[in-house]
Amino acid sequence: MLKTFKTGGVHPEEYKLSGSSPISVLPLPEKVFIPVSQHLGAPAKVLVKKGDPVKAGQMIARGEAFISAHIHSSVSGKVSRIDEVTDPSGYRRMAVIIDVEGDEWEEHIDRSQEIVREITLDQKGIIQKINEMGIVGMGGATFPSHVKLMVPEGKKAEILIINGVECEPYLTSDHRLMLERGEEIMVGIRILMKGLGVTRAIIGIENNKPDAVNYMKSLAAGEDGIDVVPLKVKYPQGAEKQLIKALINREVPSGRLPIEVGAIVHNVGTAFAVYEAVQKNKPLFERVVTVTGKTVKNPSNFMVRIGTPVSHLISSAGGVLEETGKIIAGGPMMGKALTSLDVPVIKGTSGILLIRSDESRRVEQNTCIRCGRCISACPMGLEPWLLGKLISHQEYERAEKERIMDCMECGSCHFICPAGIPLLDWIRVGKSRVGQIIRSRGK
Repeated sequence: MLKTFKTGGVHPEEYKLSGSSPISVLPLPEKVFIPVSQHLGAPAKVLVKKGDPVKAGQMIARGEAFISAHIHSSVSGKVSRIDEVTDPSGYRRMAVIIDVEGDEWEEHIDRSQEIVREITLDQKGIIQKINEMGIVGMGGATFPSHVKLMVPEGKKAEILIINGVECEPYLTSDHRLMLERGEEIMVGIRILMKGLGVTRAIIGIENNKPDAVNYMKSLAAGEDGIDVVPLKVKYPQGAEKQLIKALINREVPSGRLPIEVGAIVHNVGTAFAVYEAVQKNKPLFERVVTVTGKTVKNPSNFMVRIGTPVSHLISSAGGVLEETGKIIAGGPMMGKALTSLDVPVIKGTSGILLIRSDESRRVEQNTCIRCGRCISACPMGLEPWLLGKLISHQEYERAEKERIMDCMECGSCHFICPAGIPLLDWIRVGKSRVGQIIRSRGK
């Protein structure tokens, strides 16, 4: 019987339209817009100025806080200006704008296709290299990866969990990465294991990707301590706490991190980026992005330089058709609608989704009848209807007691609600306000 998490979850249509599309290298744009805050934590400090020449892989902003990440140029060219741009979340961020001139990389980067399997760095060296190369979580959270490897005093890492679930409808970037770069991912997993000091790793992959499951199993057969576990298809199985529950049946306590139960979770995309960083001296300046949707002529998976405008990706996939009503960064469950196609790809951009006009309109909102579907769907065991009601009445302290900060914003409650109530919107507003209140207590 296939494993899965027990509490909540929903089953949206999968629509993996680009699942059979191999990864293709996207042509360089004329200009890139590279935000200096593409990660959880403090923004990086800009190191370049207008007119400076840069190469691909050159550090252009330094992450100086404990939780931060370095930013590297994704192209060669000249810095045209330092200015604010709108990022995929809709916020204005300081960015380095570069006019592209050719494609010259830093000399220390190994651009060969040869797979380097021998890991020469020790544990400390691995963490330092991952930090230097600006690696962050590629599943969307963008937490600096080197910090995850620095296990707090008094805690012990027992197992590395690799997230190959990709449970969001439409998205296929992780799927294609496993099929096409599986060997490199395996080396990346061994690097992460050495960096953590663990001898066991589990790769979780949902069973709707049998080709990836079989291929990764064949690779894991030659690796000590690495297992591949197929999982029952259920959203949001790719969330850390749900994946830990499904794979090793341990429950992360409310408000705590996976290390509390001896687990550390990294995405397959992160494992690949770690391989390139440690074995190839390559900073994180490009990633695989799915461009898909029912109004996309050619659903595709592109290897994209960070800072590339979304318009460039969509144009390469066939352009925007007239019946497109909304464009989303990410998937339909957790992604956010874009206000402009000038928004750049960042380290956490896994997909660009085009939605038809008739599917992008919200249903007419009706009165909640306390049917309880949102409660049964919530993977965190919350009462979304109650949280929405509390926030609409500005009862923030009560919302905190009802564990609003445990919400992972998966959207299951919004998806399942027969009354069409925008529960996720209310909860996001509430989390922002409650977060402000919590932070103010520490002043």
